[in-house]
Amino acid sequence: MFDKLFILSQYITPQLTVSRLAGRLADMDNTPAVKNRVVRWFIERYGVNMNEALEPDPEAYPSFNAFFTRALKPGLRPIDDRASVMVSPVDGAISQLGTVTNDRAFQAKGQSFSLTELLGGDPERAKEFEDGEFATIYLAPKDYHRIHMPLAGTLREMTYVPGKLFSVNPTTAEQVPNLFARNERVACVFDTEAGPMALVLVGAMIVGSMETTWAGIVAPDSRGVSTSSYRHLEKPIQFGKGDEMGRFRLGSTVVMVMPKGTVSWQSDQVAGKTVRMGQAFGSL
Repeated sequence: MFDKLFILSQYITPQLTVSRLAGRLADMDNTPAVKNRVVRWFIERYGVNMNEALEPDPEAYPSFNAFFTRALKPGLRPIDDRASVMVSPVDGAISQLGTVTNDRAFQAKGQSFSLTELLGGDPERAKEFEDGEFATIYLAPKDYHRIHMPLAGTLREMTYVPGKLFSVNPTTAEQVPNLFARNERVACVFDTEAGPMALVLVGAMIVGSMETTWAGIVAPDSRGVSTSSYRHLEKPIQFGKGDEMGRFRLGSTVVMVMPKGTVSWQSDQVAGKTVRMGQAFGSL
């Protein structure tokens, strides 16, 4: 009964207004006393391990978002540098992983989402990933919220897609159809030695914003789908494996997609498993 009420509340809540307000409050840096109380409550409520943070003092952060997107101490997330290995882009828990079938990727029991819609609605963009492999990783509130490159690559294009802001927790994933292709998202396509690679940052309820290292804050945005700024650049934007490519300013989900025949997810990577950024996730 509680789950049904929780889902219903998301349909009737003004998702955009609530989430944008949360984002503005999380960015405020002129009320340190309030910020400190909220940060300390958050750490206790969600079990955040501040011993891993480069700055372990919660009161040293100028805003809640600065705390939320905190850096880790050097060396805590070693990158598996084997050429044949694709690494996890984030800290989180695997929601699902498997093969895209008939343009659908498995979301949760009885639910799936459209790959074409996930990537912004362009069939030509999605065609490269037809029958490919996908993995969905959920970032809990306690997790490290910077996103890193699973492989070395060059940015081909970025597409911002406006949408809903449902929660992306397991309960919602089981009950809201087409969830990840329904929520606001930023779809990034990179060219790698293994072929094209898509990394999709999916927004959610209370997510203040999403950003990339080359464009800054991408969402919220009222421009609609936009790719032209990052296609055919005079100076390509290149990344090494493990380089930071984006951040969630209040967290959500990352979807990785690779073309057919390019990667095999490691056998020990299964739904529900906790992963850490930089560890081996798939074999090329």
